[in-house]
Amino acid sequence: MQIGPAPRTFGSVRRGQIMTIRKSIVAGTIAASLFLQGAQAQDETEVSTACDHGDSVTCLRLFKPKADLGNVYAQYDLSIVYMKGRGVPQDYAQALYFSRLAADQGFAPAQYNLGWLFDRGLGTLQDFKEAAKYYRLSADQGNADAQNNLGTLFAHGQGVPEDYVEAYMWFNLAAASGTVAAASNRDNIAASMTPGQIAEAQKLSREWKPK
Repeated sequence: MQIGPAPRTFGSVRRGQIMTIRKSIVAGTIAASLFLQGAQAQDETEVSTACDHGDSVTCLRLFKPKADLGNVYAQYDLSIVYMKGRGVPQDYAQALYFSRLAADQGFAPAQYNLGWLFDRGLGTLQDFKEAAKYYRLSADQGNADAQNNLGTLFAHGQGVPEDYVEAYMWFNLAAASGTVAAASNRDNIAASMTPGQIAEAQKLSREWKPK
């Protein structure tokens, strides 16, 4: 079951205010932790049914013990549960907490979601510097949505120095993975760049390797 609100747009097409499209929280599948550990099909069904029908007791019973023991998939899933209010009251502070636990274990989708929460100021004060930090960690692993959103921060100079070359590179990498918003962002920012800057950004894109 994929989740996530629609992307958002802002700005207008002129230097210093490039129109960009930020991607929202990563699509997630509830019960991924159980599925990835080879749980029985009925267990996965129980999780989905409990969370979908507002059974918070069962929903948390199946996720939280694994999350508390450090299971990165359970931590990530629980962050999605709280972020979307799936079977529990929507709670961005708890979403932030469990996203951070998973992100600190190097899980790219959680790093991306944590960046998005800081980007939007949900469950915490808005902090573009922290958003850039976690977007980059995820982007460095090849997460296309994180690459797109990191590009928007460079395009606007939010949390990082304004850098159209760096922004183009990240947009270009995300676009190569099929992210439509990133292709639009890349084309928008290219209109405000010199041919030399575009060539440099394309060279950086070719040389980039995931970490």
